[in-house]
Amino acid sequence: MIGFIGPDEIVLALKSANMKYVLIAILIQIFLLVLWAVRWSIISKSLDIKHRKLPLFSFFLLGLTVNEITPSGRAGGEPVRAYLLGKESGEPFKKTFASVMGDKIFDTFPFAILAVVALLYLIFIIKLSESITATLIGILIIFIALLAIIIYACINENFANRIIRGIFSIGRRLFSRNLDVYEKRVLDAVGEFQENLRLLMADRNVFIASCVISFLSWFLELVRVYFVFLAFGTEVSLGMIASVFLVSTLVGMIPTLPGGVGAIDGVMILIYSVAGISPFVSTASTLIERLISFWFVAILGLLTLPYFGTKVLDEVNFGDEEK
Repeated sequence: MIGFIGPDEIVLALKSANMKYVLIAILIQIFLLVLWAVRWSIISKSLDIKHRKLPLFSFFLLGLTVNEITPSGRAGGEPVRAYLLGKESGEPFKKTFASVMGDKIFDTFPFAILAVVALLYLIFIIKLSESITATLIGILIIFIALLAIIIYACINENFANRIIRGIFSIGRRLFSRNLDVYEKRVLDAVGEFQENLRLLMADRNVFIASCVISFLSWFLELVRVYFVFLAFGTEVSLGMIASVFLVSTLVGMIPTLPGGVGAIDGVMILIYSVAGISPFVSTASTLIERLISFWFVAILGLLTLPYFGTKVLDEVNFGDEEK
């Protein structure tokens, strides 16, 4: 995409950026990281998981970085967060993992609502072609269906056990290995994990506080992008930004590249350009936005790795935290 548009033109656009607005976008990103850590802290506290705020923040950063730098469907960081919180608090893995999954679920509710609003914006305001609209609707339906299945599996033990056995059955066929020990560990952890998650979901105060933080966080993500475009003297509606977020996030969930690198960038540039924004500005804005939301966060997380040690990624195991 950069080669097609012209690197020289993009460099000129980058040089013209108003750094005041870029700095505001960076500050918004830092505030977002703090907000996300606060939400996890609230959830952990409701499950009586004792923790210190600063270490919890570092656990969150490392988990977020693992999600960003691995092409595993952006889910590898959750066990890392739960493992580190377990070491800090002395609580079993299944309890700390419930706090992490609760955190993810509360973050997903607002995204589902945002996705529907953004899709309506694309259909009625941008007026995409029927084929693209149908594709987006199909992807969104699949996403919501998968979300519903995951949530149901988190609260229904029998359903979760059937899924787990099915996954391990497929794993045995693919890898020709005896996975009975790992399957037993996972099945043993399901019951207590679900009990903790149900307690969490039933706590009205935690539910409200977490959802408020999630809605605020998603809104601030849109505002961050808005300021990046302002840095180039271009105003983009929050509806358009939300639409691009919807499509790029869904594309980023495809486990192909670390953090969706390349795929997300290309989709964002393409949609902004289709909406009438100069390809030079859309490319330069997308590059800066990704530097802030992806590389900046990844670097912060990697800076915490020497403290925990690189072996922490290999130590994560459902069985290691049994009490």
